Amino acid sequence: MDLRTKYNHAIQTAKSLRMDGAAEERDGKLYFHGVVRSEEEKNEIWNAIKTVSDWQTDIVGDIKVAPQAAAAMAAGAGGSPMAGTGGSTYTVKAGDTLSGIAKTLLGDASKYNKIFEMNRDQLSDPDKIKAGQVLKIPARQ
Repeated sequence: MDLRTKYNHAIQTAKSLRMDGAAEERDGKLYFHGVVRSEEEKNEIWNAIKTVSDWQTDIVGDIKVAPQAAAAMAAGAGGSPMAGTGGSTYTVKAGDTLSGIAKTLLGDASKYNKIFEMNRDQLSDPDKIKAGQVLKIPARQ
């Protein structure tokens, strides 16, 4: 299996975030380089890369946050989609369920639908989450 196929999930994640860059295979490595708009996006791509157990031997990565986005975050202007919502993010681990995440983070398993609704951009079914996905989590109420 070539590395682009092996890391297709990460490549598709980068594309969905409109990363300005590329994933190029050469010399037996996948060179993943580009610029994104926020630390959250950068982490989402890295989390997708890390879903492959031997990523450390395959990947040479250089993903940067655009200078204007980093400056806005430092100034508190809120370059993150979660800024001002009181929410956070959570990286899905193997075996996680939305109801389990809701129970742990929101104190009530039945609030799984709130997480699902916040993440409709990447989830089509509340029972189909994947390790490595970075989900937006509403503020605990």
